Amino acid sequence: MKANPKEVLDTMLGHLDFAFEIKEFPGSHGITLQIYSPEKERLTGRRGETLDDLQILLNRMLQAKDKDAPRVTVDVEHYREIQDHAFLQRIRQLAEIVRSTGRSYQLEPMNSFERRIVHNAFKEDPDIVTWSPPDDARIKRITIRRRTPL
Repeated sequence: MKANPKEVLDTMLGHLDFAFEIKEFPGSHGITLQIYSPEKERLTGRRGETLDDLQILLNRMLQAKDKDAPRVTVDVEHYREIQDHAFLQRIRQLAEIVRSTGRSYQLEPMNSFERRIVHNAFKEDPDIVTWSPPDDARIKRITIRRRTPL
């Protein structure tokens, strides 16, 4: 029997004694469960760590019931959306510096989700290319550089 992601998250947060409301939205990579709560700072945690933990735990619980369960993104009052937008704005500013100076720039280590955002942002760019080391590399850094003409 398949578990309902919204009901599972509702139960989790209820056991943790939070006051909240959950709304479900279809997304490009599964569904997004948006939490609205007067305790949004507690649910988000430092730099989104609690929110990440909730999402990981929810997805693992759903996968345990059904290995084909769709991926669920958990967000608190659009925190992830705002953070992703700010992150991408900063990366685009760095790319503009690379575009104008021609000097490559190596970004700080980031997780796979952030690296995917960066690579997708520049895959169609005629002037900028991104490169990251192979998956077996210990430190996952992306280098932004000018695309070399063919």
